[in-house]
Amino acid sequence: MSGGLLVAGTTSDAGKSVVTAGICRWLVRRGVKVAPFKAQNMSLNSFVTREGAEIGRAQAMQAQAARVEPTALMNPVLLKPGSDRSSQVVLMGRPVGEMSARGYHGGRQEALLSTVVDCLEQLRGTYDAVICEGAGSPAEINLRRTDIVNMGIARAARFPVVVVGDIDRGGVFASFFGTTALLDAEDQSLIAGYLVNKFRGDVSLLEPGLEMLRDLTGRQTYGVLPFAHGLGIDEEDGLRVSLRGAVRESVVAPPHGEDVLRVAVCAVPLMSNFTDVDALAAEPGVVVRFVDRAEELADADLVIVPGTRGTVKALAWLRERGLADALLRRAAEGRPVLGICGGYQLLGEHIEDEVESGAGHVDGLGLLPVRVRFDREKTLARPVGEALGAPVEGYEIHHGVADVHGGEAFITDGRGHGLDGCRAGSVHGTHWHGSLESDAFRRRYLTEVARAAGRSFVPAPDTCFAALREEQLDRLGDLIEEHADTDALLRLIESGAPSGLPFIAPGAPGARA
Repeated sequence: MSGGLLVAGTTSDAGKSVVTAGICRWLVRRGVKVAPFKAQNMSLNSFVTREGAEIGRAQAMQAQAARVEPTALMNPVLLKPGSDRSSQVVLMGRPVGEMSARGYHGGRQEALLSTVVDCLEQLRGTYDAVICEGAGSPAEINLRRTDIVNMGIARAARFPVVVVGDIDRGGVFASFFGTTALLDAEDQSLIAGYLVNKFRGDVSLLEPGLEMLRDLTGRQTYGVLPFAHGLGIDEEDGLRVSLRGAVRESVVAPPHGEDVLRVAVCAVPLMSNFTDVDALAAEPGVVVRFVDRAEELADADLVIVPGTRGTVKALAWLRERGLADALLRRAAEGRPVLGICGGYQLLGEHIEDEVESGAGHVDGLGLLPVRVRFDREKTLARPVGEALGAPVEGYEIHHGVADVHGGEAFITDGRGHGLDGCRAGSVHGTHWHGSLESDAFRRRYLTEVARAAGRSFVPAPDTCFAALREEQLDRLGDLIEEHADTDALLRLIESGAPSGLPFIAPGAPGARA
């Protein structure tokens, strides 16, 4: 086999990431050497590869679905929003500057087409198949000229396109038809068909509509995927924790001890890598929720201040909402608080920031003896160490450099030398994303939290977060294998879009059949 496929969607969050991961897992189980690809991703959920490159977490998880090591080639352009109008541009895993949306779509994006095509060609030279994920909708007619992630990359690679629609939102037939009908003739020639996602009920009731859709468009539907609780991979953005709505729901065992443990996560602005709490949500008896009001911290056994792309902005938000005062009271009472990355930085004494916000000197919450200075060079690393006597690993993505001048080291090299973070009483902080995925460390930390909270909570001794992720990816592969026309999908991947697909009027503005 040698070929590829682009998974597009009628909207953002139609299920493109999940379907791409599912196809990757289905193919690799068939013995196909497959890689994921997303030319351009906009997300605050990112990951660091072994080579020290920053890419979207969704692509890292799709690589895991394909059982390959993620690389920068799989997500050459990553946009990390810093406001409603600007983003940090990460090219080939390294930040190259801030840019407004107008500036990016006004020329920079189009100039990157050769870079993303080159990355795709390198993957095609190494793998039997490349499964690409689009972004948003391919029918954004105002952005089509500069598109490099949907029909732009499909046309450059001559890849067939399957459009995913979320039927749970309603209007899926109109969305399929309208998406196709807003493309010009050359783009339409690559739209091979459709895939219905999140269907509830009797498929036989849907079949007449699928037949009418085929009559209207000349294109088949390649499958109807049922709505399934507990599915999803690391999401690009939003406040739905991917595994709180996934692995958490798949854990049916009762608490291992007598009590549950309640974790409140402050829903700070520009939150990054909220997936850090997924491993907590996977523990039987741990209840994770996001909060934005001070009173919601009252019954929490642990409060987490997560990472953020706007540390100074998040600090002001905590103060405005009374959450900062609630955190100060917690610390004074000896109740656990954990800060991760930006959340760790704002727990310190002060921040010098001329890079991210340009705010200069800003007083922190003063809960940790830490001073933070923002450096223009971004730290990207995959460190390993020890914490609470257990091995721990994670990944670092931050501009802030912490000067720790007191307390205790949180993460060490195992010989007593501090590697990262700080602890002072019940308050802990670390730059390491993903550290809670280290099973032994997570269990010891939760045991310490339960003791401080006076809870009879005991972590389950056998929860393996990596195994839960693998089970989840296998379930995605099962969905494709059991509910999609896999023979037809294989033909698409090998041979491209069927010839003679009809043009659907009116097409893109000014388009002709």
